[in-house]
Amino acid sequence: MKRLLPQKNLLIVAFVMLALSGCKLLNPSVMFETPKEYDYSTFEQEKNEYIIRPFDKLNVRIFTNDGIQLIDMESNVSASKSTRDQDPYLVEYDGLVKVPTLGRISVAGLTIKESEKLLEEKYAQFYQKPFVLVKVTNRRVVVFTSGSTKGEVLTIDNEKFTLIEALAQAGGIDDFSKAYQIKLLRGNLDNPQVYKFNISSIEEMKKANMVLQANDIIYVDKRARYASRTLNELMPIITLLNTFFLLYLTIQAL
Repeated sequence: MKRLLPQKNLLIVAFVMLALSGCKLLNPSVMFETPKEYDYSTFEQEKNEYIIRPFDKLNVRIFTNDGIQLIDMESNVSASKSTRDQDPYLVEYDGLVKVPTLGRISVAGLTIKESEKLLEEKYAQFYQKPFVLVKVTNRRVVVFTSGSTKGEVLTIDNEKFTLIEALAQAGGIDDFSKAYQIKLLRGNLDNPQVYKFNISSIEEMKKANMVLQANDIIYVDKRARYASRTLNELMPIITLLNTFFLLYLTIQAL
C-alpha cells in the first residue's frame, strides 16, 4: 500500500494543477464571454425593415415618368438601354450620402422605402415623375455556431433578413450548441449593444424575429463537455506521471 502513495499523490497534484488552470484550458475557443450578471441590451420592437446606417453602400437608380426611362446618374442624361454597373454610393460617418445632382443627402436612420421616397421628392425638381430604386449592397452578418468552431459570413439578400433566417443559413443549431444562449453583437465593437436570445422557448423565440443590420455578429454558445475535455487534458499528464512512477518503482527495486 505504501508504494501506491506516491502515485496517488502525483494524481492529486495533476488534478489540482488542472483545476487551477480554470475553464480557459477546457474551453480555449470561447469568444464574446460576458460576466454572470451582464446587463444585456433590452429587446425593442423595431421597424420590420432594414434601417440604413453609416458606412452602408447604396446602389441608386432613377427613372423618369414613373419608371419608363432610366437616367444615367453620372452624366445626367437619359439612357434608353439597361443600366451599366455603377459604383455604390457610400453613406458617410455622419449619415450623409453624396449622389449626383443633389449632393449630400441625409439617409441614415431611414428604411429603404423612406430613402426612395426622399430621393424621389428631391429629384422631382429636375425630372418628371422620378422613380427611384435603392439597394444596400454591402450588408453582411457574421455567424458563429458551436461556439467558435464554425463561422460563416452571410450576405443579407432581402429587406427582412432575421436572426432565425441567419441561423438556418448557417446550418442551424447542432447537438453541441445552446439554443437558449445566443448572443447578438451590434454597433461599434468598442462599446457594442449585446442582445441575448433563447430560441428553445416559443415565447422567447418571438424576440428572435429581429431584423438584422449590416455587420451584426451572431454567436451561439457551445455546450461544454467537461468530462471528455478533462480526460483529454489529463491523459498526457497521467501518462507522464505514470512513467515517472514506474521509473521510481524500478529504482526502488534495485
